[in-house]
Amino acid sequence: MAILSVNAGSSTLKFSLHPTHQGQAQASILSGNIQGLEPGGSPVMDWTLNGAKQSQALPNAQTDPFAQALSQLRQLLQTLPGLPAIEAVAHRVVHGGELFSASVVVTDDILAQLTRFNSLAPLHQPHNLEGIRAFSKAFAGVPQVACFDTAFHATLPELAQAFALPAEVTDQGVRRYGFHGLSYQYIMMRLQAHSLRANGRVLMAHLGNGASLCGALNGKSCTTSMGFSALDGLMMGTRSGSLDAGVMLYLMEQGWDHKRIQTLLYKQSGLLGVSGISADMRSLRSSSSAQAKKAIDLFTYRVLRESGAMIACLAGLDVIAFSGGIGEHDAVLRAQLCSQLAWLGVQIDPLANDAATGETVTAIHTPGSKVEVWVVPTDEGLVAAMDAAKLVTPE
Repeated sequence: MAILSVNAGSSTLKFSLHPTHQGQAQASILSGNIQGLEPGGSPVMDWTLNGAKQSQALPNAQTDPFAQALSQLRQLLQTLPGLPAIEAVAHRVVHGGELFSASVVVTDDILAQLTRFNSLAPLHQPHNLEGIRAFSKAFAGVPQVACFDTAFHATLPELAQAFALPAEVTDQGVRRYGFHGLSYQYIMMRLQAHSLRANGRVLMAHLGNGASLCGALNGKSCTTSMGFSALDGLMMGTRSGSLDAGVMLYLMEQGWDHKRIQTLLYKQSGLLGVSGISADMRSLRSSSSAQAKKAIDLFTYRVLRESGAMIACLAGLDVIAFSGGIGEHDAVLRAQLCSQLAWLGVQIDPLANDAATGETVTAIHTPGSKVEVWVVPTDEGLVAAMDAAKLVTPE
């Protein structure tokens, strides 16, 4: 048997198939991505099976591209030789709110409750839930499991959750939740397998199109940069990160409505907004534009500033772990950040840093460094599959 782990976006579908052994999910034997699922798009399915990569153009579907893609995925799973049967589908769901602090088998009632959080993660939550609905139809009778990005941060102390707002607001569930929890859960699991200091004071940096930091003690989240929504904290690919609320009041006074402000904050800011070129760090690195350099420098500064806050809350630092598309692949960014943290005794080996490609867990600190520094390629799909396996496997 196996768990199919999926992450449904607005125009993409990531998937991975994880065999189970004695009720525990294993590393994926099949992984892939379907892109171009927006109406009028040109969908393409890429997949890797046992190290061999393949690609297939999919038929265009003007009415329901996602359903068409699921049909193709189901066909792929049925025709590839030797694949185990699917016993559950594990879905990455960004927001569990106050209601869900652990993964859960989805019912109609639970799905209805999760729609309450759509406005808190508009780039992700509605598409995550639509994915659950679609997979429920395409894989009828197979349990659908919601695995929450907020769950890892359920251990945040009360003060770390609190906003300085009246009870009439906070009693509605307005507090810091934190995100990227599936990634942080995986990073911590891998650190604990590689480092004797992993249960000490750990700063984890998930840096990609979405970006955040998490400070952990004893393997548990105790402080994080993202908050009530996935907008807070670090500057991101297209999201602003932390912003003076007065800016929003000013824009409202200028006549900006909710939709325009939401589009600005989620889709037109961050690396894209500052550079005016791209949300992709690789494109900005290759650009000679002064605005591209400014975007990179601002991103780096914001990570440094938030790191200082995390380190203060941890009362020191034993381990740094870089992950996410930027964290795993941008050696220049890692070197700059570690250089600016040298006052903590952070020392990295330039050759080890340049050689870290995000393929394997890699130590990049020198023997004399007071702080260990690791590059940990994340695997949110495996964490979701592990949670799902625990829920659907009989005792």
